[in-house]
Amino acid sequence: MTAPKPLRIGVFGPHGRMGSAVLDAVAASSELALAARIVAPGQDGGVVLGAVDPTSVDVVVDFTAREAILGTAAWCRLHGVAWVLGTTGLTTADQLQVKAAADQAPVFQASNFSIGVALLADLAARAARVLGTDADVEIAEAHHRHKRDAPSGTALTLGQAVAHARGQQLGQARRDGRSGLVSERSKGEIGFHALRLGDVVGEHEVQFAWPAERIRLWHEARDRKVFALGALRAARWLCARGAAGLYGMTDLIGDG
Repeated sequence: MTAPKPLRIGVFGPHGRMGSAVLDAVAASSELALAARIVAPGQDGGVVLGAVDPTSVDVVVDFTAREAILGTAAWCRLHGVAWVLGTTGLTTADQLQVKAAADQAPVFQASNFSIGVALLADLAARAARVLGTDADVEIAEAHHRHKRDAPSGTALTLGQAVAHARGQQLGQARRDGRSGLVSERSKGEIGFHALRLGDVVGEHEVQFAWPAERIRLWHEARDRKVFALGALRAARWLCARGAAGLYGMTDLIGDG
């Protein structure tokens, strides 16, 4: 019996923290093969996206800066190549480009590819549905000192899960930090707090409190490889699905 061909992976930003972790995970798997190291114009150690033969790549994995979104979305849309996207801090215009790409290609987008974080979001949503706006909710996150966006994309995803479960719009319920003489906490508010510390990989906590009780849901990522492994799991799932569309971690854990 002939063994199945390895899934061919194109990796953006091979010199970055996440790009390097993805490369290591690909190299360690017999089911995956490195098809291209994709670098920004002027960088060494790879090829620019425009020079990549789209027939040689099954899926691209992208954790690079949001400034590259326009070009990558256009390339994936044109060639129908599957795209696993983990870049956070996207603007509304960026997100529209992602959605346009998903009209023509399979796109898997997540702010965090940890299975544990996906389960955390699911648990937070379940708690929010039961407790409603009678419970105060605070979301705290910690990352390394080089992270550019705050709150993290994962924290916002958790907030969105809570807001959706309570029938709220996150933009209206969100409250970022507190400083000075502030008014009494309003009902239904979802608080966010961001810490930037040394080389912290990622910590997220969602707290629910109501009279005489409190629930704390917490997740810690100890090694960046959990995100790389999760992204490659998403890549396999996405290519097996095959159909154009925009997918996420809820789809992945929903399929078991």
